[in-house]
Amino acid sequence: MSLLNEIGMKENKKIIMKSNKKNKILDNYNPIKDLFQGKTSRRDFLKWVGFSTASVTLSACKGPVVKSIPYVVKPENITPGIPNYYASTMIDSFDIGSVLVKTREGRPIKIEPNFYSEFFNTTSARIQSSLLSLYDEERLKNPSLKGKKSSWKEIDNYIIQNLKFLSKTKKDIIFLSSSFPSFSTKKLIQDFKKKYPRTKWVTYDPISYSKALDASEEIFGIRGFPIFDLNKSELIVSFDADFLGDWSPENMAKFYVRKRNPEKNMMQHIQIESNMTITGANADIRLSRKPSEIKQMLIEIFQNICLGKLPKDKNAERIASLINKMGSKSVIFSDGDQESYELSFLINQKINSHALQHDKYIFSKESNDNKFKNFLKDLENENVGGLFIHNVNPIYSLPFSIYEKVKKCIKKIPLTVSLSMSKDETNEVMDVSAPIPHWLESWGDTYPVTNVYTLIQPTIQCIFNTRQFQDSLVIWSEIQEKNYYEYLKKTWEKNIIPKSNVSSFNEALFHGVVKIKNHKPISNNFSINQKRIKKYEKKIVNQKKIKTNFELRLYTKISIGDGHQYNNPWLQELPDPITRTTWENYLTISYFDANKMGLKNWNSGDGSLNGNCVDLIKNNQTIIQNIPVFIQPGQALGSLGLAFGYGQKKGKLSKIVHGKNAYRIYEDFFIIQNNIQIKKVDKIYKFSCVQLHHTMVGRNLVKETDLDIFLNRPKEIWNEKEKVSTHKGMLFPEEISIWNPNHKKKEKKNGHHFNLSIDLNACIGCGACVIACHSENNVPVVGKEEIEKSRDMHWLRIDRYYFSDDDPYSETKNNENNIYENPKVTFQPIMCQHCDHAPCETVCPVGATSHGKQGQNMMAYNRCIGTRYCANNCPYKVRRFNWFNYVNNQKFDFNMNNALGKMILNPDVVVRTRGVMEKCSLCIQRTQYVIGIAKKENRKIQDEEFETACSVSCPTKAITFGDINDPTSLISKKIKNPRSYKLLDFIGVRPNVSYQLKIRNKNEIEKMK
Repeated sequence: MSLLNEIGMKENKKIIMKSNKKNKILDNYNPIKDLFQGKTSRRDFLKWVGFSTASVTLSACKGPVVKSIPYVVKPENITPGIPNYYASTMIDSFDIGSVLVKTREGRPIKIEPNFYSEFFNTTSARIQSSLLSLYDEERLKNPSLKGKKSSWKEIDNYIIQNLKFLSKTKKDIIFLSSSFPSFSTKKLIQDFKKKYPRTKWVTYDPISYSKALDASEEIFGIRGFPIFDLNKSELIVSFDADFLGDWSPENMAKFYVRKRNPEKNMMQHIQIESNMTITGANADIRLSRKPSEIKQMLIEIFQNICLGKLPKDKNAERIASLINKMGSKSVIFSDGDQESYELSFLINQKINSHALQHDKYIFSKESNDNKFKNFLKDLENENVGGLFIHNVNPIYSLPFSIYEKVKKCIKKIPLTVSLSMSKDETNEVMDVSAPIPHWLESWGDTYPVTNVYTLIQPTIQCIFNTRQFQDSLVIWSEIQEKNYYEYLKKTWEKNIIPKSNVSSFNEALFHGVVKIKNHKPISNNFSINQKRIKKYEKKIVNQKKIKTNFELRLYTKISIGDGHQYNNPWLQELPDPITRTTWENYLTISYFDANKMGLKNWNSGDGSLNGNCVDLIKNNQTIIQNIPVFIQPGQALGSLGLAFGYGQKKGKLSKIVHGKNAYRIYEDFFIIQNNIQIKKVDKIYKFSCVQLHHTMVGRNLVKETDLDIFLNRPKEIWNEKEKVSTHKGMLFPEEISIWNPNHKKKEKKNGHHFNLSIDLNACIGCGACVIACHSENNVPVVGKEEIEKSRDMHWLRIDRYYFSDDDPYSETKNNENNIYENPKVTFQPIMCQHCDHAPCETVCPVGATSHGKQGQNMMAYNRCIGTRYCANNCPYKVRRFNWFNYVNNQKFDFNMNNALGKMILNPDVVVRTRGVMEKCSLCIQRTQYVIGIAKKENRKIQDEEFETACSVSCPTKAITFGDINDPTSLISKKIKNPRSYKLLDFIGVRPNVSYQLKIRNKNEIEKMK
């Protein structure tokens, strides 16, 4: 039985409408056809699914609705106005996550984490944003043959005919795909291979994990990425591994933050890196080194720990000494080549690190560079007769040296089939286009972790005439099952369900994830092999091979990743946590290297950030032209940084995004490229940057202290409460008020009073909360040009501050240059603070903004006339003004400008119009829904039921939301915590958002530089 929601829409041949005082009957009305021809409004969609007249009117884009159309037969699983949740697995060429999909009236509108799953149970910005790709009007809508629209029957006949011919030849049939750890699909490929024996499956990940997997296979005997359990770790030393970013296929932030609570055994974190990353930003000590120096330091530490040699580098000596002291409570991470991974694995083995798991591995990545290189040889030798490319775009993502050659080779292959969701550079050169559905329209399964299986189930019917890759395999291999769903169910019921912790396929679908019972531990080579250790006994980094030119470190942004979701406007407009830029990539360079070459960034009169551009040259060949330079504090001398995923030429966003294709210099799938030169050019680039200041200029915004001071000194030292000078002397802010204090106290005790707390020790700056807020609250995308004018519409921003010494408030207000060498970094999420004494409320001339009894500062959008007095009077600068109508406006050609894109809108939140001020509402629609459900069920609300979009999606649980009138609630405990403080509390606005100050553990390692 499928749990797919059936929308229940049928063609209505007669719709009664009132027009020109007459009732007219419209025959042959086809709403679905009109939807995709852009002839309909969101109101019409809601009519089709049976909304009440009142609900439709609230969500209207046009005039009032006279008639509502009820369901002819109401689907069993759908109740208008009530959300349904379905457990599924999000997977694409780069990301994977166990999720819950929220649907309304049969359409997915929100993605949230599935906490039933032990692994992959966080939703990053990319995982949440993948929902928007479902409603992309530029998706492939029909199959095509030789560039002409075709039918599935014609496509199948053509492919089967060619496959039968190829089976009589000696040429291979290749399926080229990104990592796809699907148990049932692999079995289906084996069944396909029985009919066509020369079939091969080749894995190609645009960003390869092969070097890590090769090292794991060499050291542990398992081709999987090791799982690190940080619960018993008290020291992390990371050598250029951005483990809070995309270094591990599994998000490690949740495990990391659990050990960063400010206690006596709080974990210490040392980061040695070239680019400034969110991992380095959260470290206790960060050393800025170029990649060759990082590897040399790793080798010296390895030789000290495993062979007893004394390091030459003083910092390496201190780190090695600290690792030896902490022993098995330490864990070492590294990134780069295979040797770097092997060295870190061997160190962890030698110290018997508690973090390294003996019998658990991640299998979601299956990269194998050697097999892919063999495929390229077969391609060049014309040994490939049929090529099926599934969900990857190699013509875009291959390096400069081979992509043109591969393109020519593909054109010579007799049978080429593209299995992709959208137009890209690769399917342009393929004969057959067999479009696949979005993961939210698909069935499937994954095997991402040892003894853990997950299911993928559709939450909406296929919007376009697409077909799953697996359904095509069923047809082409002519097996007995009618479709992939039957094949999947049969496979699970035979091979997985009997060994799992569930009793039926439907139960597995309900949970979305199953575990295998009584599994046998993986047998691997976990004992230390002295031969491998001796292999590195005399190892050094040969500096002669690394010339005096720059070393380039390629990396992924938390927004774009490998570029699979390049045409997703939510992700393009998500600010990078470090540079705070959107809509572009750039070459990061040290301030001191930039000065030598005459490269600058500067602020212009219109408030934008400008910069010089350069050509990027390797081996005297220009690889990338006119790439903008971003001067990055903390960038290692002699190093450069460049993000993957940009520079695509297909899709309407490609006309807006001015990024460059970093894959062109990704030679040998190695993230570090040596012998790089840059040449300054005349072009000036205008960045779309949302934060132009780097420091707190002496203000006490992000409070921070050291663990030793926190544990051993009184609160007045490390969390001093500011006083205000009055005619009565120095007073605390709560002792001063223009309001009647007794009235406010009584008001707070009635009913619910909501507060929000943010733990700055847990916030890593990942931006998942920003996308969650966008998705929940229908926040518009404004585009690169408006961002340049500081007109971003994000309801929630994450400010990033640099400081250069232990006192983040000293000197930097007079001199920002001293932050460039190796600054400390702090993040601070800022949203409306919902002040009890809100300065915005007192200046609104029409009473559009007011304070609710539950603590929220509320906006009546129909009353707002756009004076912007409230924004001027807000000390936090969190209010956003709609300069334009972002809906149905060709200038803002994003999801709100077409009928399909509007299907993502949350019907519980009104879409704002031009001239209206908007801001965070503490998700008032969610709190009222919880209150309504509890009232209907005649019960008390549980503390964990109250959540905002940002709090439920935060991977580290840095954001806590709840009712402070419940003394047992977690939020009540948070605001009473001695670390708690309120931002700019001294001005007397009494915010309902509080912060917990940041604490770093610098004991014994603070002397490193």
